[in-house]
Amino acid sequence: MSIPTSRVIWDIAWPIMLSLAAQSVVNITDTAFLGRVGEVELGASAIGGLLYTTFYMVGFGFSTGVQILISRRNGEKNYLGIGRIVDNSFYFLGITSLVITSIVFFYGPNMLHPFMASEAVFTASTKFLTYRILGLIFASAGLIFRSFYTGIAFTRYLSISSAIMAGINVVLAYLLIFGHWGLPQLGIQGAAIASVIAELCALLFLIFVTRTNSKFKQYALLKWVKPDFGIIKSTLGISGFVMLQYVLSLGSWFLFFMFIEKMGERSLAVSNIIRSIYLLLMIPGWALCSVVSTLVSKALGEGKPQLVIPIIKKVVRFSMFAMTFTVGLAVISPRVVISLFTNNQALAEASVASYYIILAALFILGIMSILFNGVLGTANTNYALVIEMVTISVYLLFAWIIAVKLHMKIEYVWTCEFIYSILTGLLSYWYLKWGNWRGKVI
Repeated sequence: MSIPTSRVIWDIAWPIMLSLAAQSVVNITDTAFLGRVGEVELGASAIGGLLYTTFYMVGFGFSTGVQILISRRNGEKNYLGIGRIVDNSFYFLGITSLVITSIVFFYGPNMLHPFMASEAVFTASTKFLTYRILGLIFASAGLIFRSFYTGIAFTRYLSISSAIMAGINVVLAYLLIFGHWGLPQLGIQGAAIASVIAELCALLFLIFVTRTNSKFKQYALLKWVKPDFGIIKSTLGISGFVMLQYVLSLGSWFLFFMFIEKMGERSLAVSNIIRSIYLLLMIPGWALCSVVSTLVSKALGEGKPQLVIPIIKKVVRFSMFAMTFTVGLAVISPRVVISLFTNNQALAEASVASYYIILAALFILGIMSILFNGVLGTANTNYALVIEMVTISVYLLFAWIIAVKLHMKIEYVWTCEFIYSILTGLLSYWYLKWGNWRGKVI
């Protein structure tokens, strides 16, 4: 392996971008449709969606560790080892997601109620979460497939599966939220049900192509042999810290929105719009995060630690170009972008100032996240957890002071994203330059 060219980076990244774009369509669809139902439903979908995503991050964190291991085994050309990692990951994550789904389905309202100031938002959030959590099992299985395909740098099927999920979600959400074609008008519940069905269809596609493509026979996937607790334990040794890191990360965003919920339903509705735009525009950056962790882990698997820093620098430059292009397009017409999510002119105008804040924050985050995922690619996930804990603590402290203590405008609350991005990047840079990561064996 040599330093990857821009073409190699792009070939790995673009299917992941399409995959993430399609996944964002699910969130954007909910926001855009519910923004035409009412501000309570719009804000409630943010609260319920963030709590769901927090639990989803248990699987995402585990699958990130799986991807790091698969990339390392791919560099070692240990293909049967990849198959054993994948199958045992299905065992672990299947049981874990089933337990979480059961707890949230029966006790979700008890989790939400202590945090809520608005009874109307609480009721709508509960309706959304009760149905949305049923998709966790399908989404978790899909994450394992995503780790496999990204880890071996064959990402084509990810874009197709996500396109299936996005297309089905758009159609079903429209029909079930508003009650067309003879279907019941379910409102916020319809958005959740549509997402669950879409995730199931995407998973069925990935199972089909993985089972039928002869290219993957060398990995001996989906053999369903007896669980190997040694493999599960070693995978958790890498993934455990990442799981906790992502749960903390999304949990902090949940608390961030709880601070905003106390500012009123208008501020919460604005923030859900901003969150959806944030997730959409960060797609190139997150795709490149997956690329850098894959390439770094593969280089270390091939015994070439000297390539790690040049790889990270190359992807950082690529990310700077991608985020400049993305933010440059977005800054031209803020009201056009915001109008995709609401037809309420007062709400749209209230969102403009926060929109400009997150555009600036996104450019910085797109670069700093590459450094952080470079740390993840070295498999030193314990240090990555330390970085996340430090940055989240500072981030939440500032958010609480600005939103709850000082009662400042919503756009000032969103400036906390600068604090998170810059601090994450600085700590990651320090570790990559001076940390002891070159000899890590997994």
